[in-house]
Amino acid sequence: MREARVARFVRATPVVVERALTPAAVVEYEGSFDVRDVTETDDVTLVTAGARGLELQYAFETREDGLRYVQCEGGPLDALETTLTYTAEDEGTRVTMASTVSAGLPLPVLTDRAAAWKRRGELRRALSRLAEDVA
Repeated sequence: MREARVARFVRATPVVVERALTPAAVVEYEGSFDVRDVTETDDVTLVTAGARGLELQYAFETREDGLRYVQCEGGPLDALETTLTYTAEDEGTRVTMASTVSAGLPLPVLTDRAAAWKRRGELRRALSRLAEDVA
């Protein structure tokens, strides 16, 4: 398993950031998959997403300071868990996304590193799109 972590200051209040960070929006902000369905239950929100013949599902849970989500079985990675947190800072909000990833392939030293590198790009893209969306 490898970790990818990205943080960014956003010029919007935590309340505005919280409203923008719906589970579907987070998946769209990451930019790798298109949202196909959202199902809400009492405990979690399930987001079904896909691209190029691949379909996967994420399970989101809301936390006091953000979101936590995991890739459900059947996705492209062996394991993916992400926490997204936000806290007030100056005249805006500090948003942090941290993921642990495992490709589940031989030579995990290399394959997990590559998966974390790709994931870091998705996290950067997500925070950049969030910043544009709430500006």
